[in-house]
Amino acid sequence: MKIDWMTKLKQEKHGWENFYHLILLPVYNEGMDIVEPTMLSILDSNYPKDKMMIVFATEERAGEAAEKLALDVQKKFGDKFFRFLITKHPKDIEGEIAGKGSNIAWAGKRAKENIVDKENIPYDKIIVSALDIDTVLWKDYFSRLMYVYLSTENPQRASYQPVPFYINNIWQAPAIARVISFSATFWHTLQQERPERMTTFSSHSMPFQALVDVDFWQTNMVSEDSRIFWQCFLRYDGNYTVVPLYYPVNMDANVAPKFWQTMVNQYKQQRRWGYGAENVPYFLFGFWKNKKISLKKKWHYAWTIIEGFHSWATNALIIFLLGWLPLYLGGEVFNTLLLAYNLPEITKTIMTFAMLGIVTSIVFTMMILPPKPPEYGRLKYVMMILQWPLIFITIIVFGSFPGLEAQTRLMLGKYLGFWVTPKIRI
Repeated sequence: MKIDWMTKLKQEKHGWENFYHLILLPVYNEGMDIVEPTMLSILDSNYPKDKMMIVFATEERAGEAAEKLALDVQKKFGDKFFRFLITKHPKDIEGEIAGKGSNIAWAGKRAKENIVDKENIPYDKIIVSALDIDTVLWKDYFSRLMYVYLSTENPQRASYQPVPFYINNIWQAPAIARVISFSATFWHTLQQERPERMTTFSSHSMPFQALVDVDFWQTNMVSEDSRIFWQCFLRYDGNYTVVPLYYPVNMDANVAPKFWQTMVNQYKQQRRWGYGAENVPYFLFGFWKNKKISLKKKWHYAWTIIEGFHSWATNALIIFLLGWLPLYLGGEVFNTLLLAYNLPEITKTIMTFAMLGIVTSIVFTMMILPPKPPEYGRLKYVMMILQWPLIFITIIVFGSFPGLEAQTRLMLGKYLGFWVTPKIRI
């Protein structure tokens, strides 16, 4: 984060000037207060703006307000970039789930027709960044992305994943929402150290050629961000990966005007993320049909992803119940066993190690906090530390429970649509 990546790019990499960045910004009912910081962060980046193509992807179902917003954004920012395109995703297309995936798929195809093909830009010279509309970029994002792209052995067979820092409005969020947001940030930071387990998530970048090859995002599912990885993985016979950028993008914590609405929204967001389990049957059937993917890769991804979703939904509950439920249900015979005697000690040891994780999270939290708004006193810093015992609630209520619900809905065929997280800056 402290490195001047544009200078490093110019000094160490050749040919970067030949690449264009296609930036997709899907919007629904967000206002200028959300959109403008994102646009300003792109404009303030230290990458040449004549190499950037902005696609402002609106929804017909959002009505006149979205049209007006798009025109206002175009008037303010449209002439600052190589190209600026407004798209309007039609509502009620048969076979589609209304949401981000169907919107950016429509936007990407319109960008191909109206910009890329008209300008005769080679597909392999375009990098696409699909950004949630609350994504505020650090100034070196595109130069860091370009540097990593040109450093990758086979850059056309990889997606590029930044770390989402959910801190745009973190000072305004209630304590329990802060803990959830920081936990997600910490998790995705850890994921950068084990790319062999990663799939694309939320805001990310990838080659335009790969999008064309798989005919863009699928439009009949909820978790388009991770599905696009599996589309490419299967299309290229397993020769596709995710490369970590080790570089952040700032996003919003999930906050509503009222506390209980914040809690409801947090649960719905976590449930939508847990619904990413819908990709499991997709890639398992893909593995079955594609004989060119190595058996080792198939077993690795099948075990990693399935175990990950299983752990998400069950680990916190197992740890919570482990110390006392067997003693309660086991009766007198079980309680005389050595196992019964050791269960509380085992749980105590697990929780002690968990405390080390909390301490690490506290340190990490204080490192990435944005500047404190002047209306808050120093006591707010203290609260940023004292809030962390809430994790014992959030990990179950906003971790296991929504994960279990999402997977149970899939099992019973009670499918979810795409729930749009409300973006509010209080």
